[in-house]
Amino acid sequence: MTPRNTHRKTDPGAAPGSNRAEVPTHPKEGNSMVTHDRPKARGHLTIADVCAELGVARSTFYDWRAARKAPRCIKLPNGDIRIRRTDLEAWLSSLEDAA
Repeated sequence: MTPRNTHRKTDPGAAPGSNRAEVPTHPKEGNSMVTHDRPKARGHLTIADVCAELGVARSTFYDWRAARKAPRCIKLPNGDIRIRRTDLEAWLSSLEDAA
């Protein structure tokens, strides 16, 4: 029996000999591979998503919302807030026209 291919890529920032830093370089080695590509565009965004996309703090978004200068929001029954992607795009377009 031939030995299994054990080539593994190591995280350069991990401690030497740490097994946690080893990740399979091939999908057949170990667990299934997870790709870290861009997230798919979703129809409804969280406040964290919007803040990350705009590069602003969460408190800034809430200040805009209190001043009625934020994009339209949807308040869910559990109190969470979502912003439609289309509303965010329309809001950004309206700011562009005003500039």
